[in-house]
Formats: sequence, C-alpha cells, structure tokens
Amino acid sequence: MIKLKQTVKGATEMNRLKTLLGKLKTKAKMLKTDVAALYLAYKRKDVPWYAKLVILIIVGYALSPIDLIPDFIPVLGYLDDLILIPVGISIARKLVPPEIMEECRIQAEDIFKNGRPKSLAAAFVIILIWLAVAFIAAKFIYMLV
Repeated sequence: MIKLKQTVKGATEMNRLKTLLGKLKTKAKMLKTDVAALYLAYKRKDVPWYAKLVILIIVGYALSPIDLIPDFIPVLGYLDDLILIPVGISIARKLVPPEIMEECRIQAEDIFKNGRPKSLAAAFVIILIWLAVAFIAAKFIYMLV
C-alpha cells in the first residue's frame, strides 16, 4: 500500500514536471518568434524611431554569438538569458503598435527555419564593452599600485 502511494506521488510529481517543461518550451518558442517579429518590425517604416532603437539593442544582443555576461560564470552567466532578454523583448513589444507586431509575428513563423542568424555587429559592440571594462579595471589597479 505504501509503495503504491509513493508510486502515485512520484507519477504526480513527474506530471507536474512535464507540465512545467511544456510551459517553458512554449514560452521559449514565443520568445524566439518575438525576436524574429521584432527584427521584421525594425525594418518597417511605420515603427517609431525610439522603438527601433530598443529593438536594435535587444535583437542585436539576442542574436549575438557573445554574451555580455559569459555563461561559464556561475548563476550570473545565465542571468541575461533568463531575465535581461525576456524583459527587453517585453519592453520592445510594448513600443511597437499591436497591429504591426501581430503582422510581424505571422511573418516571423518561418524566419528561423534554417537556424538562428548571428549578429556580428552586436558581438563587436560586446567585445568593445569588455575591452573598455578591462581597460578601466587595469587603470584602477595601476593607480592602486
């Protein structure tokens, strides 16, 4: 009887885990579609300039092969992937008129069929940021010595 209860409890936990994973996969697919839709919205002339600026930063960073915070840094490495990119996408979505965003979502369904494009310009900017941080840190350490 106890083993049966443990088995049922274990099955319930597995179902909850599968449900959670299913929801996470759905959210990830929505984010991927939204990145593509924002990319398409950026190209449109009827999107405000301030929305285009935010879209340029967010989509460029999302498609960059280099992270601002490298993934090998414990906890912080995944912070950008789990928090910064989704929050940035959410902000950018709110800046684009809803009817334009919906049109772009429809067009974006197949944009990543052949893999994710890379933003080399965004990677270059991130490398410049890292070099600036390294320079400032080196200068600070030199002043201390």
